Amino acid sequence: MKKFYALLLPVLGLMVACENDDEAAIVTPDPDPIEYTSGSANFANYVAVGNSLTAGFSDNALFESGQAASFPNMLATQFALAGGGSFNIPFMADDLGGATLGGNPILGNRLILLFTPDGPAPTPKSGTGTTEISTKLSGSFNNMGVPGSKSYELLAPGYGSVTGVALGTANPYFARFSSAEDATVVGDAAAQGATFFSLWTGANDILLYATNGGSGTDQTGNFDPTSYERNDITDPNVFANALNGILTAMTAGGADGVIANIPDVRDLPFFTTVPHNPVPLDEATATLLNGSYAAYNAGVAGALNFLVTQMAISQEDADAEIAKRTISFAPGDTNAVVLLDEGLTDLTGINPALINMRQATTEDLLILPSSSFIGTLANEADPTSINGVAVPLADNWVLTPEEQASVETALTAYNATIEALATQYDLGFVDMNAKLTELRETGFPQTDGSVVTNVFATGGGFSLDGVHPAPRGYAIVANAFLEVINAKFGSNLPPVEPLNFTGLYID
Repeated sequence: MKKFYALLLPVLGLMVACENDDEAAIVTPDPDPIEYTSGSANFANYVAVGNSLTAGFSDNALFESGQAASFPNMLATQFALAGGGSFNIPFMADDLGGATLGGNPILGNRLILLFTPDGPAPTPKSGTGTTEISTKLSGSFNNMGVPGSKSYELLAPGYGSVTGVALGTANPYFARFSSAEDATVVGDAAAQGATFFSLWTGANDILLYATNGGSGTDQTGNFDPTSYERNDITDPNVFANALNGILTAMTAGGADGVIANIPDVRDLPFFTTVPHNPVPLDEATATLLNGSYAAYNAGVAGALNFLVTQMAISQEDADAEIAKRTISFAPGDTNAVVLLDEGLTDLTGINPALINMRQATTEDLLILPSSSFIGTLANEADPTSINGVAVPLADNWVLTPEEQASVETALTAYNATIEALATQYDLGFVDMNAKLTELRETGFPQTDGSVVTNVFATGGGFSLDGVHPAPRGYAIVANAFLEVINAKFGSNLPPVEPLNFTGLYID
């Protein structure tokens, strides 16, 4: 069975009126040049703080061209029209994005579209990256975006330790340009004496849980982040304290700034590209599968009805779960995948064969990498061991409604904190949550008649990793920041032209 790859993939004329030969030509004077102003802001020393979204990460890597197309670099270009100074970026060594530590590869190359017999597939670009993490960059940097960082990690001493990278306690991207082994991201950022700053952090505090299909723990109520695993959801109070600490440091010298909230994961193509029902079956295969699952369906019904007799569950709840867990296939191209769901009633004590299995629904979010996993064989020697069909998808491939609820609860709390602190510190507030919802729902029309959307690979808004914007998407992000900056501080900076930036790197 083939892998079920996700589907990828007016010139304006000047009108000139005719004049009689004997009429004098009318000369139109050049318009007065626009004088750009910073308003009450001071853009002389702009510092950007955040995670991969600030660094310019795209196509699952950090690389030179992507860093140059980061939204802070776009902002700095506009700031230069009104007194803005230089903007230093800790560039990677090449456009591959891969990196080594002591000569050993630890970061993969960026993705490109590889056209295969099964369709176009995002594939790491070949080659060996020349960025060596232990080769420290000198000087200070205005773009302090650190890919992979969570809110509280921006305040963590040693997060830029080269030694700590090998131990898993430090961040390889920050280790390249940290001022010292015990430095913090915010400490290095604040030391630059910014006159203006941007802050966009917090996405990874929920995103790593979500992109791994809920394979983590919701740590709400646990105020000790040192006890968290990598894919856990950060407690909202921990997030609030971290954000307040960052803002205290960045505003200590009187800097103005702007802060953005966190997008909804349901607006990212990483979660919306792969349908819940991508399995094509002919009549014979559907009949065979239904026969194979008949014992499971009957066993589930029997076990749940037994629990009703034991008054362990109501008949209404039993009937609902029986319907939810009944697995059925039909001839056609839109059969739902089979998955494991830890939220179902554990029936293995009654019958070990009754694992927590059901078919996906429209409410489930299959993550983007599942497109190249569904339909493969769990056992190469067994042609019937089809992942997502005869073999259920593991929890890490799907974000279930219950897991989405955990993400949504944390997101709501985080964004309430961001907006409240924006008011408290008198900062510009950028509603990126609403902006990316708009990108998904309607898209952004461009001057050439095209529309930038969040459609994977072809929409121009997102890169091939399905999480980070493409350069054209980052231009839309930059314009959202500029709109708020102009309104908050009385500046009149022009917007960025998204069409000046690519919607997809071809190679």
